Amino acid sequence: MTKFTDLNLNPKVLKAITEAGYETPTPIQAGAIPPALEGRDVLGIAQTGTGKTASFTLPMLSLLARGRARARMPRSLVLCPTRELAAQVAENFDTYSKHLKLTKALLIGGVSFKEQDKLIDKGVDVLIATPGRLLDHFERGKLLLTGVQIMVVDEADRMLDMGFIPDIERIFSLTPFTRQTFFFSATMAPEIERITNTFLQAPERIEVARQATASETIEQGVVMFKPSRRDRADSEKRKLLRAMIDGEGDKCTNAIIFCNRKSDVDICAKSLKKYGYDAAPIHGDLDQSQRTKTLDAFRNGELKILVASDVAARGLDVPSVSHVFNYDVPGHAEDYVHRIGRTGRAGREGKAITLCGPRDDKTLDAVEKLLQKDIPRLENPLKPGNPEKAEASEEAKPKPSRSKSSRSKSAKADDAPKDDQSAKQDQPQASDTKPSDAKSERSSKPSSRSRGGRGGKGGNDKAVVGMGDHLPSFIALSFEERRAG
Repeated sequence: MTKFTDLNLNPKVLKAITEAGYETPTPIQAGAIPPALEGRDVLGIAQTGTGKTASFTLPMLSLLARGRARARMPRSLVLCPTRELAAQVAENFDTYSKHLKLTKALLIGGVSFKEQDKLIDKGVDVLIATPGRLLDHFERGKLLLTGVQIMVVDEADRMLDMGFIPDIERIFSLTPFTRQTFFFSATMAPEIERITNTFLQAPERIEVARQATASETIEQGVVMFKPSRRDRADSEKRKLLRAMIDGEGDKCTNAIIFCNRKSDVDICAKSLKKYGYDAAPIHGDLDQSQRTKTLDAFRNGELKILVASDVAARGLDVPSVSHVFNYDVPGHAEDYVHRIGRTGRAGREGKAITLCGPRDDKTLDAVEKLLQKDIPRLENPLKPGNPEKAEASEEAKPKPSRSKSSRSKSAKADDAPKDDQSAKQDQPQASDTKPSDAKSERSSKPSSRSRGGRGGKGGNDKAVVGMGDHLPSFIALSFEERRAG
């Protein structure tokens, strides 16, 4: 079995690896590190949670151990799709470079330009950035990329999915043609082939697992969900989510819940907190300091449930996540692999449960087609006969639109029909109109409607259209006067 000591890494890097408690590289690491140390371009494809970050971090540190950075000219560049992933890569560099005199800078949004400019002005060996913030610094004249020796695109497919293709191509054009390039991703979309053919030179392709596969240590399941009424679909879906969490019991030590929309992330997190669950949201619209604080609390075990958009699905390494709940089936099938890859990491067991509504059938079919297998269907915990289901169905019953007072009045009317009839008889008497005349007038209304109504051809002046039994007495009086005339 291959060990890190067999990979010809820098001795100081090996010392940091040993202190971190690692001895044996993962398959992607064992395949990618040797050609990287030889100076070749690398195209790495591996399912999430297999150690792709160390696959480029370790050889980069060994190659950069000698040399010195110049002001505003970083020696290496790592591009990441999200702030969280960039921060995680920076942590990896800190872990493995502690015995090396190398400097790094992290360029992400939500952080002051001034502080980042200070680091760049001093000169950095490793620059870790998101594409947008990197180009912002470049356009302000604070950064030169002509000294980049090694360039890494991490989670390449996600970079392309998020619309970074023009930015990636521009950044490539700003770096030297002689650079060494690494592409790492869990999935390889067809359009990435064009990018790799354009910017990589005879890359070493390392594919340690079939594209878009989930770890075998993850138990997967789908709960089919059909709301009782369309207007109650969201509340019933949140009730089902709570039932699924409760059903896992003590086995659910912590969990990530993924929603497709940022608004649903906030609503779902607020609902869980309302019902006593320890939950907090994380998505792209939150302030960076809040996102960092929430993620740190989840990693440290201070927060049990993280409700997230897909910003948290890619590359985030929280080793001990026991469960992943897909509140929504992801719109892109590849995102399913990344989402459930947050659990079952580093050989641990995990469980991923997806809630599938009536409109999610096509996206679920796409996921199963990508996985090349059917995801087992789980029993809905809110099945008929379950007390909670009965409660939900009871709440879903349509309520009468009448007010409480009107219902009580109608009830009284039903209980006392004689009084009601006497009231009707009293009304025409109050207007000096004979009861027999009022009855004959009411009986004439339907026939007058068939003859064309008031003033119609061959009509009768005594007809009153559409007034019903609640005809005011003064109107009846006026028509009686016309008849008398």
